[in-house]
Amino acid sequence: MAVSLLLIGMPEMRQSPLVVVANRLPIDDSVAPDGACEWRRSPGGLVSALHPLLRHTPATWIGWAGGTGPAPHLPEVDGVRMHTVPLTTEDLRDHYEGFANATLWPLYHDAVEQPEYHRRWWEAYQRVNQRFAEAAAGVAEPDALVWVQDYHLQLVPGLLRALRPDLRIGFFLHVPFPPPELFMQLPRRAELLRGMLGADLIGFQRPQAAHNFAQLVAKVLDLPATDRRIGVGDRVVRVGAFPVSIDTAEMAALAARPEVTDRARRLRRDLGDPEHVILSVDRMDYTKGIEQRLKAYSELLASGHVKVRDTVLVQVAVPSRERVGQYQILRERVEREVGRINGEFGRVGEPAIHYLTQTFDRAELAALYRVADVMAVTPLRDGMNLVAKEYVAARVDDTGALLLSEFAGAATELSQAFLVNPHDLEGLKQKLLAALRAAPADVAARMRAMREHLHRNDIHAWARSYLSALDKSGSLLTRLGGTD
Repeated sequence: MAVSLLLIGMPEMRQSPLVVVANRLPIDDSVAPDGACEWRRSPGGLVSALHPLLRHTPATWIGWAGGTGPAPHLPEVDGVRMHTVPLTTEDLRDHYEGFANATLWPLYHDAVEQPEYHRRWWEAYQRVNQRFAEAAAGVAEPDALVWVQDYHLQLVPGLLRALRPDLRIGFFLHVPFPPPELFMQLPRRAELLRGMLGADLIGFQRPQAAHNFAQLVAKVLDLPATDRRIGVGDRVVRVGAFPVSIDTAEMAALAARPEVTDRARRLRRDLGDPEHVILSVDRMDYTKGIEQRLKAYSELLASGHVKVRDTVLVQVAVPSRERVGQYQILRERVEREVGRINGEFGRVGEPAIHYLTQTFDRAELAALYRVADVMAVTPLRDGMNLVAKEYVAARVDDTGALLLSEFAGAATELSQAFLVNPHDLEGLKQKLLAALRAAPADVAARMRAMREHLHRNDIHAWARSYLSALDKSGSLLTRLGGTD
């Protein structure tokens, strides 16, 4: 389809010097009666990472608005223009729920669940990626920077380069990139690699992911590749690790607000003023290690090392991909286990676990972070996990212990956390006890070091690092007004 046909029947879009292409638009699913939209800020994730940058930068965000049918016209949010890509019922089923989240997602997370492969899913993935690429080609001004995000859209860089070779194209993968022996299972492995290589710069969370990618390109496509540079015809594609971060100052300021500290005190009182509060905030996902964490906590209760009258666990499990069968089964298992633990160890008015399946606004999350004596972030595999970083940023008094999985990308940076292998149940129990029983001076020293690291390596440093690498001349950064 020619680019000139893209916007037929759609509102005219102004062109932008910066275009972000992501699966979802960063706004609430509903629009207020006055037509206003707000940023959708889920715990962690893409929107939390990019919001601080884009609210100061003229940009267009291309994405799906949720639901199916014709693309709605949405107003600007904080000066960022929203361009909607429509999905049909078949697209939602086969592209999003199918190839993206039942093929790529489990494969990229160590095949914790068995990936599924269906030809119609791949056809839908191609079709939807083409639609996103055409949308980006239609709204990007000449020589613009287009920043494509994540595993849903791995074909977009190559498709977009074919449409608009004048653009500077970046691709960033927020999830882990698997080792060659896993990626090689994909029936369409070569096409996915070629799609990513349409970018000028491919960013990963960790150096190991960049290494995995280079190995695969050399093996599957027979291209000259190192962990930093890959030759594609007469082009050189640069590759690197750019660990994503958060707006550390924003979270710290929010956590220090009087209304947030007051809310934290009320929450602790509502929990029964226990000696210890353990908090976990996850999407309901089988990669997050929720079941392993509940089992470890149950065994500590059974052994008497943890007592309900002294310690309470608050588990926030935000619903996710509820139409996908694996997620429905997971939620049933988690809720059954929470019910069993509360039935066996809870008392009247004193549940062992406070289990919440709802989203929270930023202020409420900050209050929860302030309440938690121990933050348990124990995914089986995670690209980064920004919740861990948000917790550290919120502990403005240098208190609080972070229990962190070795298999979260954040573990590389937050090495002073209580690091744990979440697959090792006994080790998980012992590290949780160590975090609960740690001396205040030890906790403060660990937290202080992690907070200092985050202040040096916040979201602005991440954006500067990535965009500077993408735009070597600096001309685009000048046009965008910088990234501070």
